[in-house]
Amino acid sequence: MIDFKGVEKEYTNGVKALQSVDLSIKQGEFVAVIGLSGAGKSTLIRCINRMHDITNGTIHVFGINVSTLKEREIRKLRRRIGMIFQSFNLVTRTTVLKNVLVSFVPELSLWRKVLGLYTTEQKIKALSALDKVGIVDKAYVRVDQLSGGQQQRVALARTLAQNPEILLADEPIASLDPVTARVVMDDFKKINQEMDISVIMNIHHVEIALEYADRIIGIRQGQVVFDGKANDVTNDVLDYIYGKKHDRKEVVMTRAYV
Repeated sequence: MIDFKGVEKEYTNGVKALQSVDLSIKQGEFVAVIGLSGAGKSTLIRCINRMHDITNGTIHVFGINVSTLKEREIRKLRRRIGMIFQSFNLVTRTTVLKNVLVSFVPELSLWRKVLGLYTTEQKIKALSALDKVGIVDKAYVRVDQLSGGQQQRVALARTLAQNPEILLADEPIASLDPVTARVVMDDFKKINQEMDISVIMNIHHVEIALEYADRIIGIRQGQVVFDGKANDVTNDVLDYIYGKKHDRKEVVMTRAYV
């Protein structure tokens, strides 16, 4: 479903974010990408839906070479690939339901876009998505009245409403406290298992990654240095990914209370 072949990414400032990356991710996998800040985790994820263009190599998603796509084709591809960010990216001064309905804007006719009119079917889908993450009762509440964890679940519902086959998550729990983080991670796991949606998540919290993901990809200085089952991650593996000078407890709790 997702295939990296010899992928490299070099930024204009000369930083080599990815180096000779070869990966294959199958439908339905829950993959956690771990490593130090600046190791290339976010770059790896953002190349999948072509938020970043690669320098060399190829990335195929659903059998499509994403580097060859035109702008309209990229937008079409992204309808099949949901994206969750650390910052939620919500309109806080409007309701939860309206934020979820935004996912249907690309499907609206011009006059409906101008007037902000959604179909009954779209409203039902939006409410269903909120129900899947357990906050349908907040549908008519303003987003700025919600906790951080609830806001991230709204963002997740918005993505689910577009019926994606892949869910990319870039540090989705970095700004949440440990208890709330696990509530959100429960939603990701439920979606992965019950809807067979592939989840590829960039995450700093090592213990949470090992608890929820089926597969761990470790990145160091732009290179994949570990790719295997969560049960196969040992202290020696973590030392190699993060470097022995980094205390594991420090790594695990990074950003936990930001």
